[in-house]
Amino acid sequence: MTFYQNEILRIKNMCYANTAQIQKVVATRNYIEKHFDKPLNLDSLSHAGFTSKYHLLRLFKRYYGQTPMQFLIDKRIEKSKFYLKKGITISETCYLVGFESPSSFSTLFKKKTGYMPSNFQKKQFSQSRSIGDF
Repeated sequence: MTFYQNEILRIKNMCYANTAQIQKVVATRNYIEKHFDKPLNLDSLSHAGFTSKYHLLRLFKRYYGQTPMQFLIDKRIEKSKFYLKKGITISETCYLVGFESPSSFSTLFKKKTGYMPSNFQKKQFSQSRSIGDF
């Protein structure tokens, strides 16, 4: 083996030594992606993955650079953009993606995107109309 191949193996073993941990984190991420519209919290995620919530929190942050709840919020915002672009009302979108109240949804949406959901939706409609005019 060359020096570089040995270094790659050394770094890989150092970063990804425990495949069971990686599998738990990937399974948690997949669970969030499939169930983002359900009421999820750290307790339910750790219960689904059969691990301590504090251990799950550390592992998820280590491998993905954000907490499971941050990932969940990002997933919900991403999906809400899709629904808003399709013309679904803000209240319906809020509940479809798993938020409990339109006000908390609007606040988080603005924080993450820079737009209120209504402004985002208007912007999407005006862009689609201007594209359709050509």
